[in-house]
Amino acid sequence: MANPICHFEIGCRDSAKTKEFFGQLFDWEMNEAGPMTTIGTGGEISGHITALGHEPHNYTIFYVKVDDVKAYLDKAVMLGGKMLVPPIAIPNGIFAWFADPEGNTIGLFQDKK
Repeated sequence: MANPICHFEIGCRDSAKTKEFFGQLFDWEMNEAGPMTTIGTGGEISGHITALGHEPHNYTIFYVKVDDVKAYLDKAVMLGGKMLVPPIAIPNGIFAWFADPEGNTIGLFQDKK
């Protein structure tokens, strides 16, 4: 696959409760990492749980790995999507969120160069 799914995120209001639920349900390995809890599923795709402290409180999202977040975000908008979160640099790369024409939120991720 040219642009694989590389990460997922679960948003919540109560991180401890959400961590406990998914840990017991799926036996995922979880570790505290600042404001988020990282999730190791035992598979190729990692994830994390976070409480943003603002809307949207409850959400699930997956991230697609791309080589140029801005270019793919622009392409998504050109195809009828909507930018929700512009490109943001984080320690390990750049991410952004867009909505597809039906309103589904999708994340883009670019590794740090």
